[in-house]
Amino acid sequence: MLHVRDLIWGWLLIGCAAAIQVEITPAQGEISVGESKFFLCEVVGDVKDIDWYAPSGEKILHTRPNISVSRSDETTSILTIYHANVDNAGIYKCVAKDGDKEAQATVKVKIFQKITFQRAPSPQEFNEGDIADIVCDVVSSPPPTIIWKHKGSLIQATKDVRYKIMENGHLQIRGIKKIDEGMYVCEARVMARGEIDFRTMKVIINVLPTIRARKSEVNATADISKSALLACDADGFPEPTVTWAHNNVVLETGDKYSLNEDGSELLIKDVKKVDEGDYTCIAKNKAGRKTEEVSLNVFMIPNITYFNNKTASEFDEEVTLTCEASGDPTPTISWRFGNRVFTEGEQASWTRPDKYENADGNVVVLSHARVSSLTLKVVQFTDAGRYLCTASNSIGEDIQPVYLEIHYAPKIMGVVAVYTWEGNPANISCEVVAHPGASVSWFRDGIQLPSGNTSNVKIYSTPTNSYLEITPESQNDFGSYNCTATNMLGSESKEFILIQAEVPSSPEIQQVVPFSSTAVVEFEEPYSKGGVPIIRYKVEWRLLGKEWNSKEYDAEDGMTRITITGLKPETTYEVKMFAINGKGEGESSLASTFKTKPVLASVTPPAIATTSMTSKGEPNAPKLEITAVKGGNTFKVKWIKQDDGGSPIKHYLLRYKAKHVSDWKPELRLPPASEYAMLRGLDWNTDYEIHVVAENQQGKSEPSVTFFRTAVEPTTIPDTREGGSGLGTGAIVGILVVVFFVLLVAVDVACFFLNKCGLLMCIAVTFCGKAGPGAKNKDIEEGKTAFTKDESKEPIVEVRTEEDHTPNQEGGGPTEPTETTPLTDPDGKTVKDDNTKGETEAKNATAEVKAVPSEAPQVNGNESKA
Repeated sequence: MLHVRDLIWGWLLIGCAAAIQVEITPAQGEISVGESKFFLCEVVGDVKDIDWYAPSGEKILHTRPNISVSRSDETTSILTIYHANVDNAGIYKCVAKDGDKEAQATVKVKIFQKITFQRAPSPQEFNEGDIADIVCDVVSSPPPTIIWKHKGSLIQATKDVRYKIMENGHLQIRGIKKIDEGMYVCEARVMARGEIDFRTMKVIINVLPTIRARKSEVNATADISKSALLACDADGFPEPTVTWAHNNVVLETGDKYSLNEDGSELLIKDVKKVDEGDYTCIAKNKAGRKTEEVSLNVFMIPNITYFNNKTASEFDEEVTLTCEASGDPTPTISWRFGNRVFTEGEQASWTRPDKYENADGNVVVLSHARVSSLTLKVVQFTDAGRYLCTASNSIGEDIQPVYLEIHYAPKIMGVVAVYTWEGNPANISCEVVAHPGASVSWFRDGIQLPSGNTSNVKIYSTPTNSYLEITPESQNDFGSYNCTATNMLGSESKEFILIQAEVPSSPEIQQVVPFSSTAVVEFEEPYSKGGVPIIRYKVEWRLLGKEWNSKEYDAEDGMTRITITGLKPETTYEVKMFAINGKGEGESSLASTFKTKPVLASVTPPAIATTSMTSKGEPNAPKLEITAVKGGNTFKVKWIKQDDGGSPIKHYLLRYKAKHVSDWKPELRLPPASEYAMLRGLDWNTDYEIHVVAENQQGKSEPSVTFFRTAVEPTTIPDTREGGSGLGTGAIVGILVVVFFVLLVAVDVACFFLNKCGLLMCIAVTFCGKAGPGAKNKDIEEGKTAFTKDESKEPIVEVRTEEDHTPNQEGGGPTEPTETTPLTDPDGKTVKDDNTKGETEAKNATAEVKAVPSEAPQVNGNESKA
């Protein structure tokens, strides 16, 4: 049996050796799209041909683009597929032939698609609020399963209706928001192969710009070289660019416009009326474009563009002044003449602080659009002058003077009655208004003045006045004088009367308020002044049955009281008063009797040892008056002595300081006769506090306190020193010497004729034997000038005393003549104090006068006490 099996196996081997066998390696193939692979076809047996056939049954030739067949030897052939695609899939067949013998083998080739992301761009941008389609195109075979993730979390469309995964694998987000921005993951999976791949994409959400104008309307004024600023603020993502347009023209930085760095502010330079209108602020980014309108309103300050000056004659029927103005808003036009304001309305209605209408309807104001006219129906000489045309609106105003010139005959004005007395020059003023100017003549009893027999009459003239100066020598010089003015349009005359002046009536003493050493006399001024002003009052007082003491002092407006000082306590006195004018001294008032009060000793309450109290034996605080002097940083501090408490004032203590500092200036001790001090060189624009204390043997008064503020420092005008005169130094010195000599001679001549002094007066005295006027003693009494000027930078203080009075204390040059020239008493002497005769108990009592003399030495605030 074993032998039979071996025989069968051997026979099969012999039969098979004669056949052809074909085998393909690998027996099957899977190729990913795009990959390359080869297959080896091996033949057992002798063959002549080995061929490969495509799945279509077509023999594969060497010319196919991505498939090649090559034979390495007689028994093998290689099929190579390059960059396989799905069209290359199928069953490939390898056929071996040798004559009539043929054998074949097949291999099934599968082509599959790996996960491939065809389009998954990053970043992807969307506008806020859009329906966003986030692209992720992926292919594979079989088709992949797509899932999406955001910020590491799986997006589940079933839980948020805004999300939807489309059939093409895209992610759709409805109404996408800024919070949806970020990184998204598109993940693809092929379950059959366990294949997975993903792509990460950045999603950007662009936000449409929002825009807001800072002001929807901007107001500007034209033609004043000012700029207007238009501004808007824009927001969005990405940051929007801002531009401006006007009348559909985009504006750029240049001579007319200026834009800031981000374009949000538009500056319009040198605004004109043509710049008015709407300006568009445009904000633009990837999400879109937004605009906002800003209106520029351009106003114009009124400008008077036309006016006319007129000339007319008095009593002409009508004259009209016209004024035209431009401006936006349309200006209203008014007229002003003096303190009258004319406005449109009823005839001749104007407003003053109180409104009223002109009864005769002489003025008519009419306005139409931008034109206004003022018509005078009947022209009068008082209508001549400057009329102000005022055009005004809410922006401002323009004022233009319009002149009306009126020709008229002379008009004479002035005080008719003038008072004087024999020997005292008086001035009769004839004030003439006329256009053209008039010539003026004076007459008396038909005779033109001055005449040959009127040496006591002189005439002075100014452009508007003629003065007739008369020095009456007898009663015949009093009476009527005629002033006649004449011009080309006519003439006018007026009578003036020169009346003999009388002495004033007596003042009336109302009451006397006594203190221990002083008394205040209250009085009413005389009911009759005699026709000329009262210049002084005279007070006389005495112990009963003793000699009268007297004191004169200059009269002041509203003066109704004086103070007598130096009286004895508990003593009875009589007092009477006189009024003095240029004519002389009037009658005495009725005498009033009063008794001074006793002096009470100082008492300190034992229970309050540390409390300072002012007893009635101490003086009362002086009354202070502060007056600013020229310059603004100089002040006059005047004190008025009050009750001295029965003991003479030893001195006054003055101290002051700036309010913003704590340290006082050194205290000044001032003589008892001093009445005021001048504080000089104070700091500008500074508040000061000042204290003045009166001190007698009993002690000090309470301080009298006051405050004041210096002026703002004036702007100094720089000294111009450029250029030269062209004259040598010697020539300039010579000219100055000559000028000085001429001035010296002129001053000496003036002194000789006016004050009877000077070099010429000395010559007259020496050679003619004339006596010169008495000179003031140059020695200053002890106690009147306790201080000298210090050169330190501290404010300088001037101290004034009653005895320092000098004539012409206010100074100043000559003035226009008045009704009366400088007045003297009937004897031609300056009025002096009346010294009493003999020695009495009250010989030292004096009357305190409010008027303050002007000459005294200066002291510095840092000087030590006198």
